[in-house]
Amino acid sequence: MTGVPARAGAAELDLAGRVVDLVARLAGTAAQAEVTVTRVESALTRFANSAIHQNVASSSVDVRLRVHLAGRTVAGSGNAVTDDGLRALVERVLTAARITPPDPAWPGLTPAAPVATAPEWDAATAHAGPAERAALVRAFVDAAGGLETAGYCRTGHRVAAFANSAGHSAQGQAADAAMDGIARTGDADGSAQQHVDRLADLDGAGLGWRAAAKARAAARPVELPPGRYPVLLEPTAVADLLQNLAWYGFNGRRYAEHQSFAALGVSQFDRAVTLVDDPLAASGLPFDLEGTPSRALTLVDAGTTSAVAHDRRSAAELGVASTGHAWAGGATVGPIPRNLRLSAAGTAGPADATGAFLARGEGVAGPGATATRVTAGGAGGPGGAGLATDGRAGAITDPDTAALVSRMERGLLVSDFWYTRVLDPLSLVITGLTRNGLWLVENGQVTRAVRDLRFTESYPRALAPGAVLELGRHAVRLPDRMDGGWWEAPSLRLASWNFTGGASG
Repeated sequence: MTGVPARAGAAELDLAGRVVDLVARLAGTAAQAEVTVTRVESALTRFANSAIHQNVASSSVDVRLRVHLAGRTVAGSGNAVTDDGLRALVERVLTAARITPPDPAWPGLTPAAPVATAPEWDAATAHAGPAERAALVRAFVDAAGGLETAGYCRTGHRVAAFANSAGHSAQGQAADAAMDGIARTGDADGSAQQHVDRLADLDGAGLGWRAAAKARAAARPVELPPGRYPVLLEPTAVADLLQNLAWYGFNGRRYAEHQSFAALGVSQFDRAVTLVDDPLAASGLPFDLEGTPSRALTLVDAGTTSAVAHDRRSAAELGVASTGHAWAGGATVGPIPRNLRLSAAGTAGPADATGAFLARGEGVAGPGATATRVTAGGAGGPGGAGLATDGRAGAITDPDTAALVSRMERGLLVSDFWYTRVLDPLSLVITGLTRNGLWLVENGQVTRAVRDLRFTESYPRALAPGAVLELGRHAVRLPDRMDGGWWEAPSLRLASWNFTGGASG
């Protein structure tokens, strides 16, 4: 069952129009106003010690108003949608506008323009109850085979509308679901995540199996000395690269302030790297916080940096057009791409719309091939970190990763990064730790689990020309911490990654 996005947000659009009219009545037609009304319904089921311990649900309406009056700009928000509540919001913003400093860089309102129809949204996901999420948690726990598990399953539904005093309006809605969980042995963890448009596409059992397989394969790790190692980063680790590249590199404000590594028109990355921000590739809203229509934006095209993300303010500073990346945090950190995809090998778009490829341990060996269960044998070795012959245990839990590992002479297989922190924003040198599984690969086979390592690496350097050895053929979509955000990537084999010590220092 899907929603009908053409009428999505009609009530919210009426509310936004009322606020615009109220500004004009109280401040006159010289006041420039823009209003976004967003209704969010979210629900979360948490589990720990292999049992559900929390079910929460919330429903909220947020009215955000920005006014430019007499050369000054002020924004405010509220959640009271009565006549009195809306009037109080408008009066509060207009009062602040009289005393705030002038804003000579005000970029003006978004002019009236067509807005694309939002992607279809799934009503069953939007209105899912705790029983549906509990069933997925049960499947995750059962598939872990007795290991201790923890994590969450969430669903969300957003309805939004925009109106401004320049006559522009837009409306839409979106729904999504995600699951993130870990399985734990006595001394090792494994994890699995998935982000989808339809709750029915979440594979709780597949995720639980994958997390448990990773945890068991990571037992009894050995120490390795620091140094530069070739690496195979799984999608969860690649997602950290995408997030930091988005926040610090392809951020239009940082670019305008010369605080970004991005150099438009320069081949800064390997030719295998194509990065596309595509908010409409999944269930998403067709406009940003300023009403600018959303669209796919290619940031890196076959290694060449071709764009950065802009809202109206950063775009005006550089004399270009907004790319539709205004968001609630933009006033503080700037516009960022929040739906970033690293295109998989041989593809021009998302390779796995459901995100279930890694969850099930299934996939296709290449374009046009049929789906198969992983059956390749693994060498095992100390710690038992091999690919089991039935595809149900081991460090490698999908055929895409198995194929990439088979072509590694020696290096490290990395499941995930965490606690990553920026040391130098301009060159984007990051320090962080591995987690949830790290393995040594020798002669095309996983041979042993490795203790977590600390790294210090420039993310652009790691992806520079000649540094990318191979990409997987199947991109997997993973959830972001923020509402409406996700990252999509295949596994990624790199020539070198700088590990500087153990997890303790």
